[in-house]
Amino acid sequence: MGACVSRPPGSEVSSSDLAMHKEAEKVMKDAKAHQAREAKVLLLGSGDSGKSTVLKQMRIIHKVEWTPREIESYRQLVFDNLVRGMKTVLDAMEDMQIEPSPLIVENHWMDVLEETHDVKDGEPFPMEYRSILQSLWADSTVQQAISRGNEAALPENLAYFYGSLDRLFEPSYSPSSQDIIMTRARTIGITETTFNLGKSDLLMVDVGGQKSERRKWIHCFQDVTSILFLVSLSGYDQCLTEDKDANQMEDAMTVWDSICNSQWFKRTNMILFLNKYDLFKIRIQVSPIKNYFPDFEGPERDHHAGRDYFKLRFARLAAKSVSNKGGTGENKRETYIHFTTATDTGGLKVILAAVEDMFLRGNLAEAGLF
Repeated sequence: MGACVSRPPGSEVSSSDLAMHKEAEKVMKDAKAHQAREAKVLLLGSGDSGKSTVLKQMRIIHKVEWTPREIESYRQLVFDNLVRGMKTVLDAMEDMQIEPSPLIVENHWMDVLEETHDVKDGEPFPMEYRSILQSLWADSTVQQAISRGNEAALPENLAYFYGSLDRLFEPSYSPSSQDIIMTRARTIGITETTFNLGKSDLLMVDVGGQKSERRKWIHCFQDVTSILFLVSLSGYDQCLTEDKDANQMEDAMTVWDSICNSQWFKRTNMILFLNKYDLFKIRIQVSPIKNYFPDFEGPERDHHAGRDYFKLRFARLAAKSVSNKGGTGENKRETYIHFTTATDTGGLKVILAAVEDMFLRGNLAEAGLF
């Protein structure tokens, strides 16, 4: 129903007033239709859960090409990930009480990495670093530290990049799409990316997951269609990057519980990606869940039992929050849970297609247009 044009008793409405009123109604109607056709999805989760990786995959799936400037930035980030990642390993060895090998000490490779400068635009990776990094990666003490990576939240992309050092140090090297997906950089601030899905738009809002970044989340809460929350399944035995005494999975559960209970999202659908399933299947073979979650009663190395255990834990938190708010009927919020590997474009494409359809259907229904 349109708004009435009020006027003092006895006065007449001019044709220009009527025209202005109709134009205002049309603008409001068009704005409402546009809002209904733009789904705003908030990407949330702890640090290292894979949020930014999902955003990169969205760009690849929807054929949003990387600009030359972006490609060059990712090329430089690959070198940064190689050097900074190895520095992280060497620094962690002290806390793990692992003595560096004589080869590392005698060649002062810790100092070499500490003094490394970023590569400049168009500058090939410095060739002298290739043999240094190859030797470090092959070093038994380094591999010993990497095998205990969960104790120090070591980067999970090291094996990928260090397995391709010859390719990366080619003077003509340019990062592939998979290289870009595998790069890691801490998300600072808020990143918004819009994807056109035919007659509708999908606005993805990515915010930093580290504890210091979470205070910024509230600035993104208005007009959110859905929450896409990511959890690292392989983080069940890992500490946080910013807090070595905190468990990644327990932190994720705490954040998920607070989001589910937030007054901002009483009617907002939740999509949970239990991510890094590929790494979880490997990790569970050597690190029993029961060591970190004593109430787990499934078979020790059964990744199906393990993933279902964590799915149930998160589902119960979501169900509890709906029950506490008395959500029923049209006010009932839905929660959808998927197991994902964000670095696998093919597998993620199928899941994202279903999720995108749900985003848009829910938004149109909310506006009475579906």
